[in-house]
Amino acid sequence: MMRRLFRPFLVLLAIAFLIEAWLWDHLKPIVAAIVGILPWDRFKLWLANLVERLPPWAVLIVFVIPLLILLPVKFLEFWFIAHRQWFWAGVTLVAAKLVGLGVTAFIFEVTRDKLLQMAWFARVYDWVLWLRDWAHALVDPIKQRIKRFMRLFAPGRTGRALRLFRRIRARMHRQPAA
Repeated sequence: MMRRLFRPFLVLLAIAFLIEAWLWDHLKPIVAAIVGILPWDRFKLWLANLVERLPPWAVLIVFVIPLLILLPVKFLEFWFIAHRQWFWAGVTLVAAKLVGLGVTAFIFEVTRDKLLQMAWFARVYDWVLWLRDWAHALVDPIKQRIKRFMRLFAPGRTGRALRLFRRIRARMHRQPAA
């Protein structure tokens, strides 16, 4: 019983996690393209050399720096919300999310090998990968059901779907046999 009540929360949590993972996956190439366009080659080379020379615990600081830089933007979001400027709060939230995930993806690509040298970080990384697989296992069947349902409304199939809904409705409103 408790599991049935808790399942919608788990599905929502899994969906939120998958959205973050999707953004992460899709922002990596975009950030790589932007970094390739901008004259950041020297910065990339400098950062890669720095990471190579640093011990893993110091590389963790390099990895966390973008999060600390974006912290004032998070406060700006709250300021917009407190002043009921919903549009600007939304714009700031989306911009911070995209920039934060993009920059974090870029920094993570540079620092991943050093970070994975720390046993606790490797365990957290493996747990996040497991969590991603779990979220897919939870959400993918629901996505498949939604896709099958949406196929009913594909062009040329709408009449069939409406007939199906009418039959279901008629069964629901039929009086039970006495």
